[in-house]
Amino acid sequence: MTTSSSVRAFDVRHVQLARALFAALAAVMVTFSSDHSAVVGASVFSGFALATALVLALSVWLVYPSGQRTTPILLAVVTGIAGLAASIGAWRTTTFFFILVIVWAVVSGAIELIGAVRDRRAGRADFRDGITVGIITLILAVGFLLTSPAFSYDYTIDDAGTFTLTGITIAVGIFGAYTAIVAVFLAIAGFSPRRPEPVPAAPAEEAAS
Repeated sequence: MTTSSSVRAFDVRHVQLARALFAALAAVMVTFSSDHSAVVGASVFSGFALATALVLALSVWLVYPSGQRTTPILLAVVTGIAGLAASIGAWRTTTFFFILVIVWAVVSGAIELIGAVRDRRAGRADFRDGITVGIITLILAVGFLLTSPAFSYDYTIDDAGTFTLTGITIAVGIFGAYTAIVAVFLAIAGFSPRRPEPVPAAPAEEAAS
């Protein structure tokens, strides 16, 4: 006999916590790296994107029922493609890093935001989390658009020497700040109390068997 509903082994909170973990790892790598070049930025972004895409892809089968899979599928595809593109060493230039992150942030942010709005209309409880992450991701794109890849500023610190602040340094820092904010938000959302999501009832034929 199969009961009409039971608690899922995996639910949305597990997706949020897994995404928070990989975002936190990316934030730590950016924060503690003294090299904020396009190569390092693309490398960190690639790892973050591929890991996030894997989590989203697994969630399609382990977490979301058939009627709620469009958003995670689209996010997994877009994020996975961006991660693969960033993993190609010959493409890791300043211009490519800017273009890649901007395109990914606009597309994935819009997908997450639109999906959350649809969840709200459907009466699902976790739509606010998707709206927030979608907006934060779109803000990432705005931050990159406001940063010029050609920017360069020389400054001197007494007893330390002369340094150069470049557009790519700022951009990698913006990406690190983005992953840190997303990590904190998703961790809070994942640990927040919520009602367990029911498993859809099995067909009568399966229950009888």
